[in-house]
Amino acid sequence: MIELHSNFTAMGSKTTTDGTYPTNHQEHETVEITQGWNDWFETGFYIFTSIGPNGQGYQWVGDHFRPRVRVPEKWKWPVGVSLSLEAGYQRAIFSADTWTLEIRPIVDKQLGPWYLAFNPACDRSWHGPSVNKGLEFAPGAKVAYSFNKKIAGGFEYYAANGRLGSFDPIGEQEQQIVPAIDLDLNPDWEFNFGVGIGMTHGTDHLLIKMILGRRFNFFGSHH
Repeated sequence: MIELHSNFTAMGSKTTTDGTYPTNHQEHETVEITQGWNDWFETGFYIFTSIGPNGQGYQWVGDHFRPRVRVPEKWKWPVGVSLSLEAGYQRAIFSADTWTLEIRPIVDKQLGPWYLAFNPACDRSWHGPSVNKGLEFAPGAKVAYSFNKKIAGGFEYYAANGRLGSFDPIGEQEQQIVPAIDLDLNPDWEFNFGVGIGMTHGTDHLLIKMILGRRFNFFGSHH
């Protein structure tokens, strides 16, 4: 599968204290290439780019690599369970922590028209000012309702709480709610659109995001 992730920060930071670009009016375009190898293992590769205001222009941000394993459906577990590790580099002008690792467990469940997912993820910096913080908690969640076979709507939640066992003050945490829709117009295509609303001072106040994905069948079968 090849996906294009488009994120535009309509209302973000206009100054920074760590030497990175302000986020206000930054457009981030990410290409994600995912290959499923069997019914329990896939790998993903990300290419991050940015289009910035005030003469920043179009720039390469960095690359990440993500292996992911999951419990096969034939095991018939009551919930879906998977685990991904995402590691990579981003340029210091975009992130003061240039080398990072994310550990993301995913638990999800389809209950009739309802879809529920929880991602108790943790981040770790290997180079940058956050190295001494160790593991930082960055959970995510999604609740969606299928209005029919083609349209679902609901809410996504993203956060960055700070160091495990010693969270940052609420105002410094990232807390974002994203009302979003998903369209299933064709089995080979994926479409998601949402508007992110920042709920703390440490979060960009308004984000517009879109994901457009296309599945391909290069090796003879879908995974």
